Amino acid sequence: MSSLLGALRKLMFAPSLASVGFEGRGFGVPPTPATARLESIPQSVVCGFEWGIDAPALWEAERRLDMVEPEMRGFAYEGAAMAFTILDVMPGGRKDRTAELMSGPGLPHVFLTYIGIGFAMARLPRPLWKKVLPDLDGVPFHPTMSWLAVDGYAFDRAYFDTGKWVGEQFVPKPYPWAGAPAYFPRACDQGIGRALWFINGGDPVKVAEAVNRFPAGRRPDLWSGVGLASTFAGGCDQPGLVRLRESAGEHRDELGLGVVFAVKARTFSSFVPPHTRRAARTLAGLSIDEAVDLADSTEVTEDAEDGTPAYELWRQNIRDGLAAPSAGRLSA
Repeated sequence: MSSLLGALRKLMFAPSLASVGFEGRGFGVPPTPATARLESIPQSVVCGFEWGIDAPALWEAERRLDMVEPEMRGFAYEGAAMAFTILDVMPGGRKDRTAELMSGPGLPHVFLTYIGIGFAMARLPRPLWKKVLPDLDGVPFHPTMSWLAVDGYAFDRAYFDTGKWVGEQFVPKPYPWAGAPAYFPRACDQGIGRALWFINGGDPVKVAEAVNRFPAGRRPDLWSGVGLASTFAGGCDQPGLVRLRESAGEHRDELGLGVVFAVKARTFSSFVPPHTRRAARTLAGLSIDEAVDLADSTEVTEDAEDGTPAYELWRQNIRDGLAAPSAGRLSA
């Protein structure tokens, strides 16, 4: 019976590998080794989801996920977190699978597992969203970085409903995530910015053009998402990163903000690929250690008295740190 239920869940929620590929999505991305590598990221998420939706014991899920190469492993954990979230909120669910994953084997990938929760939100009705965030007392960066679930939700919608969310520049209705409904669309814009990196195959010119088609007020958060995706996921060579930095113009600090969060997530997982080091130096003028130091020295864990989320206060501190003159920064 469990295998039958698992098959039904896959049919209901899991896209095929082909359908999440660039050709399957109709993005018009040219097939190259770099874009094939970028394309393997959403496919890794699908694999993680399929391994998780069968509701295996956590031990078995961990063994499957840890067979994925280190660079892609966090994305597989994203998919597993998506699956466990759906299982937790479904009638009769155990309600604790996501918490066990995120506080256990998924802890090194906690930034990405939050995003996986957002992927689940994209497939669940809004009334169920109040159930998706597990009790993670004692887990680092909780609840500050739970806003990445909102980022993940918007990334999913932009990736799979591109005409509406990108072409029509749809603005989602506010939702009281973490008690800050007004901030919800801004957190969504970072996710949309990340999606633009994939939708345009990591092409810096096309990405910049896509961002600039949005209203000016949305571009800072979009550029933050671009910086996060380009640094964490890769997909662009050195000359392309230079063009990307130049294209960001007045939003270079927002681009750099995404870089810093990407570096923090990569180092927390204990694996930093060469493309992340290259992007940190080129886009933000920072070494890996400098980016981590900036993130750690500016972290905020409490919301402001006016209701501004700690997540946004941390982002603002990083932007301010990037804008301030610093003798320790590498030449950009």
